[in-house]
Amino acid sequence: MDTYRTSTAMPLFQDFRNAESVAGATILRDSPEVDPVRDFARSTVAGLSASPRRLESRFLYDAHGSELYERITEQPEYYLTRTEAAILAANAPRIRKIAGPATLVELGSGSSVKTDYLLRSWLAQDRPVRYIPVDVSESALRGAGRTITATHRGVSVIGVNATYQRAFPLFHQLSPAMVLFLGSTIGNFTPEEMSGFLTAMAAALAAGDFFLVGIDLAKDRDLIEAAYNDAAGVTAEFTRNLFARMNRELGSEIDLAAVEHVARYNPEREQVDICARFTRRQTIRVAPLGYCFTIAEGEEVQTETSRKFRLREFIPYLEEYGFTTEEVFSDERNWFALLLLRRSTFPSGSPGGKTS
Repeated sequence: MDTYRTSTAMPLFQDFRNAESVAGATILRDSPEVDPVRDFARSTVAGLSASPRRLESRFLYDAHGSELYERITEQPEYYLTRTEAAILAANAPRIRKIAGPATLVELGSGSSVKTDYLLRSWLAQDRPVRYIPVDVSESALRGAGRTITATHRGVSVIGVNATYQRAFPLFHQLSPAMVLFLGSTIGNFTPEEMSGFLTAMAAALAAGDFFLVGIDLAKDRDLIEAAYNDAAGVTAEFTRNLFARMNRELGSEIDLAAVEHVARYNPEREQVDICARFTRRQTIRVAPLGYCFTIAEGEEVQTETSRKFRLREFIPYLEEYGFTTEEVFSDERNWFALLLLRRSTFPSGSPGGKTS
């Protein structure tokens, strides 16, 4: 019996069901309190009722959406993935030296391709390695599990099919841990969402645990906008796929030919706003809840935001939530950065970092 894997997996089975072995990896599925389709429906109703209208970006990642995102990362205009991968390739041994033999936990793991650099550095120490990818896409977890277990026999993989929030309670069970949040995914949060995320992350980690976060740095507007408007149209297809999912799961009856992808950089807010513009008037149904919404010709619905960062502002901001910066890794052009953070130890009575 693989006692190393058993000792890791058993606590997880208390909160997750339908454990399945996939080519040597274990996939654990969340036991949601609500039906996922009704969750999608309620979120859609709330977003389309708002002003301006918006949809939650987490619903972009169904099986086909996850496949499209992987194709986006391969487009020549999309510098983020290549740049971050190069930083990891150059600095993975240094990251391993600082973090020590921590369990690797990755939020929004996707295909886990970039994580391979870290896994190789962890394995170079000739010790068992635990890797816990967390993703809402079960197909992405399955693919990553197959690839990693086939490539790295010394890695124990337990995939968690859940949202970030559902995975947070697992972190204390996995300490000492290093949580990975790559791809500048943190830039998809609004300021309010980021505050909540960092507060929850700080509470979930034990003092001394690590948090490795990738951030896209502020730079030339044309370079940024090109990354979200690739010439091949893959990002546009990614945006339309959200509405195809609404048709399939919510009975929305949207004419997909009327959905136009729009991505523009707002230099004042230093963020890319990604929207669907409707070229014709549409009536969008949300059948599970009995709602209908009329979208005017030319109206936009926001599907995603991608914020860009400046280190001199972001590092002090992170400190407010209980993280100290151990080291910053960047590329020679300063387009992207990886921040290796450590969960601080607070005096008694101040366990959560930032206070209101």
